[in-house]
Amino acid sequence: MTDKSAADRFDVANRMFLRLYQASNLLHKTGTRAVQAYGATTQQWAVLGALSRPANRAPGMTVKELTAFLMVSRQNLTAVLDRLEAAGLVERTRVQGDGRLRHITLTPQGAATWAAMQDSIRTYYADALTGFTTEEAVTLYRLLDRLRGSLNRIDTE
Repeated sequence: MTDKSAADRFDVANRMFLRLYQASNLLHKTGTRAVQAYGATTQQWAVLGALSRPANRAPGMTVKELTAFLMVSRQNLTAVLDRLEAAGLVERTRVQGDGRLRHITLTPQGAATWAAMQDSIRTYYADALTGFTTEEAVTLYRLLDRLRGSLNRIDTE
């Protein structure tokens, strides 16, 4: 790679990561606004969404599984879970045979809240993706997935 092409690649990477940072900040700001009527933040939205997935509904998820799925720290997740539990949206149940391990599940109120949030979430997604074709959205998803894989590789090295 020439010095010019390396400098160009660095410039593109710098701009791209700045855009991702800006988009992430806007996602938290506008996403929270989209679900604030339900007393939720984007972090709580993500946890409720993870727990609402069909494979996770009945058994729930451990904190370790949730941190791995959402790619957040245990400390950050614990604070979010504390707020969700205080609001009656999730419950932590000790796993039989291992008192240290707990499964986190949606409560009936949590499932109802998640269901009620769906219209706002759909509207938010539609508004956020205005100007994107379905194919462009799929391409962006795939590219972000590849970037996440590269960042995950760096994290585990």
